Amino acid sequence: MGRQGHLQFDDSLIKTRRWDDTPATEEGFRLLVTRYRPRALPKAEETWDAWWKELGPSPALFDAVYGKGQAKISWEEYARRYREEMRGDEPHGKIAWLAQSLARGERLTLLCSSLCTDENRCHRTILKRLLLEQIAELRR
Repeated sequence: MGRQGHLQFDDSLIKTRRWDDTPATEEGFRLLVTRYRPRALPKAEETWDAWWKELGPSPALFDAVYGKGQAKISWEEYARRYREEMRGDEPHGKIAWLAQSLARGERLTLLCSSLCTDENRCHRTILKRLLLEQIAELRR
């Protein structure tokens, strides 16, 4: 086992939801990972513990996936470009920090837009995979 091989991890510690879903039990740290904060929502009605917009797709990628001002890109292209964006210094550092927390057994719920109804076509699911990959690296 590697230097941190003692770390235990259960992938059920990471959940993915929409920010307006009713919080469930044992969700742990609720992290909003959208580029844009929900409009007109009073701070008192926020359902998350923190908002890290850097873990959401860039404005350019957000526009590309929805075809705003350009041809709409495929899901595969979107996923590739999102993964590339997450290799940047700030997102990568935050992903590493979250992976360390998860590896210690802390729970995390990644929250996306209320309009994002298909979690299989959402960056929060890609982000969950990136976290699982980072945890696997920690365990080596």
